[in-house]
Amino acid sequence: MPASKTTKLNTGAEMPTLGLGTWRSQPGDVEKAVAHALKIGYRHIDTATAYQNEKEVGLGIKESGVPRDQIFLTTKLNNPDQRKVQAALEHSLKSLDTPYLDLWLMHWPCPMKDGGADKERDWRDTWRDMEKVFKENPDKVKAIGVSNFSVSYLQELLKFATVVPAVNQIESHPSCMQEDIVEECRKHGIVVTAYSPLGSDKAPLMENEVVKKIAEKYKVSPSNVLISLHANRPGVNVIPKSVTAHRIEENAKIVDLTEEDVKELADIEKTSHNRFAKPYWTGWGNIGFPDLDS
Repeated sequence: MPASKTTKLNTGAEMPTLGLGTWRSQPGDVEKAVAHALKIGYRHIDTATAYQNEKEVGLGIKESGVPRDQIFLTTKLNNPDQRKVQAALEHSLKSLDTPYLDLWLMHWPCPMKDGGADKERDWRDTWRDMEKVFKENPDKVKAIGVSNFSVSYLQELLKFATVVPAVNQIESHPSCMQEDIVEECRKHGIVVTAYSPLGSDKAPLMENEVVKKIAEKYKVSPSNVLISLHANRPGVNVIPKSVTAHRIEENAKIVDLTEEDVKELADIEKTSHNRFAKPYWTGWGNIGFPDLDS
């Protein structure tokens, strides 16, 4: 099947399939990484207020020389900011030094304060506030969406939402495909962004025999296979992260996989399931993920 170059949002906007993720990318490093990625052809950059690098991402965008209107820029509402949505948006715009966001996500359905769960705040009200900001500021926010939403949380959201999320950004790789979420999103025209496509910082999937076999077949690296997997899934885009110039270049090589390749990669989860981004640190339990204890 041919790998996609873009995914179409429910707003009509085209979101590039390949993006640069910036989680755990330190200030200093991230500025250079963003600038390099844009200079070699990336047109999708993903950050978050929680990453504490929005300012440097903005500097990298400017340093690249690529016009802002040619870049798809995503950031995320931080958990402790769920009571002050409008102010959080203004903070991100100022930090990134940009007049608008292409996409703004609720990072987790987990309001927090003082390092723990804010049990007096309902994430549903946060989404309502995001809808209000989106409707009142079309010049500042082009699309809104969610991140780390399980099927049950997504279904709950869709019961009351007046704006269907444009995107649900989730962990996804052959050890945690989350196909149930991808299928639910497709039903409602919601694009999925896959984060941690290599599995984790230590990238254990790079040594998987199935991944290595498919990499040899196409004469590419295992990381190319793991990133390309998502570009070969309809309605899915992907944000590998790196601050190393040669890896950023390497990660841009997307290959067309066969349906059999995709099935083999998806089947890895049957014997080697592993979710790396667990939500317990938020104080809100398993937030509906069926593989986690409540």
